[in-house]
Amino acid sequence: MEKAELKQTLKKQIIEFLNLTSLKPDDIKDDEPLFGEGLGLDSIDSLELIVLLNREYGILIKDPKEGRKVLVDVNTMVDYIEQNRTK
Repeated sequence: MEKAELKQTLKKQIIEFLNLTSLKPDDIKDDEPLFGEGLGLDSIDSLELIVLLNREYGILIKDPKEGRKVLVDVNTMVDYIEQNRTK
């Protein structure tokens, strides 16, 4: 899967998994922070994103420090998925 295609797919999955029905994939910028002032996600959302990575890409994140490095923005997540996916 091409990087651009993976970004679009991931944005759709984020919207679906987090039930962000008011957003469209184009509303999420690739470099927009997912937490805080960016998309405004919280710690519960981070758990959902970790489940998403495990379920959709076979990536298991156990270390919270690793999770903080991965769940920065769409670009960071896509890079991590490309390097670590098993599905």
